[in-house]
Amino acid sequence: MNAIISFPHPAEYSDNDIDFDRRFGGIARLYGEAALACFRNAHVCVIGVGGVGSWVVEALARSAIGRITMIDLDNVAESNVNRQIHALTATLGMAKVSALAARIAQINPYCKVTEIEDFIDPDNLDQMIGAGDFDYVIDAIDSVKAKTALIAYCRAKKIPLVTIGGAGGQIDPTKIEIRDLCRTEQEPLLAKVRKRLRAQYGFPRGTKNKFGIDAVFSTEPLRFPEIAEACEIDAGEEDGNERAGVTGLNCAGFGSAMVVTASFGLVAAAQVLRKLAVGAVEVEVVRVA
Repeated sequence: MNAIISFPHPAEYSDNDIDFDRRFGGIARLYGEAALACFRNAHVCVIGVGGVGSWVVEALARSAIGRITMIDLDNVAESNVNRQIHALTATLGMAKVSALAARIAQINPYCKVTEIEDFIDPDNLDQMIGAGDFDYVIDAIDSVKAKTALIAYCRAKKIPLVTIGGAGGQIDPTKIEIRDLCRTEQEPLLAKVRKRLRAQYGFPRGTKNKFGIDAVFSTEPLRFPEIAEACEIDAGEEDGNERAGVTGLNCAGFGSAMVVTASFGLVAAAQVLRKLAVGAVEVEVVRVA
């Protein structure tokens, strides 16, 4: 059964502005007061809160984002410990969205959190995304079909979105970049997504016509696991594993490390914060004028 749980607002802005300023004054000094006010009123949706998405949520919570919606059906498991911030001995077996919600409450008690224990698919996008009044969506999912449908939906509805490529099989976070989705390279997951977007949703071909979708990816060549030859080969791109359907591995898949998965998430969160801050400054300039 799907569960949608909205946490009550633990502290209204007027209750303790001194506490808020102490927690997030550094954000105002960096981005500006107008940007902090924007962050405080922003609603960001993070889809997939695993090795990459959990770090996105952490960054948003520590940046004073006022509303965070998390969508993921998975529970915390031992195999998550190497790369997911909510994976602790005490949280094993918990829903990932619940483990993160508890963490957010300790970081930013002013944040309204909505947990959605479900997976995104082409049939529930209106319910999950269309009714969400999101200022930004961050796509940290790894199903090619779901990822493609989400990107097409957000573009059609003019919902700002950052999509994230595969973070497995890499050890060098300095190779991470942000480009338009039509111009990523060395990234087989996003290549499959791009092919589907063009074939099924009419996205422009070539690299001259941008998609208008920011993509976080790495140019580092993939490091295949030493046991790869023992894995059953399968072309199933609907498999839920990281980099699913890109390599044909349907067992353990790629190895992964927090130094890379976290960096993917932090780069994506930074891009969203930057875009929100720029928008806030532009609005402030218009008001002054």
